[in-house]
Amino acid sequence: MKSFKKLFTGKTKAHKPESNFKIGGSGSLKVLDVIPSPEEDSEKLKKAFQGLGTDEEEIINILGHRDASQRKKIRETYQQQYNESLIDALHSELSGDFRKAVIHWTYDPSERDARLANEALKSKKKGIKHLEIIVEMSCASSPHHLVAVRQAYCSLLDCSLEEDIEATVSMPLKKILLGLVTSYRYDKELVDVDIANLEADRLHEAIKTKELVHDDVVYILSTRNFSQLRTTFECYKNKHGCPIDKDIMKFGKGDLESLLKMVILCIDSPEKHFAEVIGTSIIGLGTDEDSLTRAIVSRQEIDLMKVRGEYFNIYKSNMDDAVIGDTSGDYRRFLVTLLGGKIKFLL
Repeated sequence: MKSFKKLFTGKTKAHKPESNFKIGGSGSLKVLDVIPSPEEDSEKLKKAFQGLGTDEEEIINILGHRDASQRKKIRETYQQQYNESLIDALHSELSGDFRKAVIHWTYDPSERDARLANEALKSKKKGIKHLEIIVEMSCASSPHHLVAVRQAYCSLLDCSLEEDIEATVSMPLKKILLGLVTSYRYDKELVDVDIANLEADRLHEAIKTKELVHDDVVYILSTRNFSQLRTTFECYKNKHGCPIDKDIMKFGKGDLESLLKMVILCIDSPEKHFAEVIGTSIIGLGTDEDSLTRAIVSRQEIDLMKVRGEYFNIYKSNMDDAVIGDTSGDYRRFLVTLLGGKIKFLL
């Protein structure tokens, strides 16, 4: 297959389609009408840490009802007032899955994802599951967030995300992940239908000839804006009679095929991807608390309402009830707070 990047340098025909993926506006966080000052919140948190026992309910009441900008001000104010990191204090006073969830929620989102990506890459676990966070921040978040994550990664870990992917992930998965994290997508809802049709054919040819990591495939999936790609996937289905992800999985269920399927789902319907992450975390034997926490915390201020709807469509049951039934204690109380529930019903 010959490269076709040079074909797309001319003038394009554009229109703006309806988008099912927007950053912000579809979360379920309940923020108080009148928010206490960061100084008040910091003082209450300090008191919650002191004494014979930690006041977990107060911690949930404060942090569980503050948005990202408010949590940032609390972190900064706490550091200034007590010469101590709020994250360090939470780590010292809390434990278990509750501690992980609260800390991930309290982090700046870019720092959280940078740390999660590093944990995934350094993990001894192998396979596709541990690479989810890298695909999610590349394909289910804004281009600006991905840049912020890469900057945070360098700042926190004295090396780049790309270097760690290069060192820890084997081919051909490495080629796809490097393409995803190093690109900067156009972030507007601009679509060229002619290009979508042409690239749908290119993707079909690559799949038919089993060239799943052809340069053209990586180029399309890693550089085109999300609206353009969703239109391309729609053109693929209309022209070739089968959704692109199902065509890919016809060749097997190996790591490469599974990774590409995840990439396509995160681009096409991030809310469906995260509904499936939550579902697989709590259905069956045992609970994958790390994946459950990541899904709820990372999508809370983005599209958690849509995730809840997709969960019902897939599993025909209520997501909140499923989370409540599969968790316990302060961890359950905190997750339900993020879901928009009330702690008193769980005491």
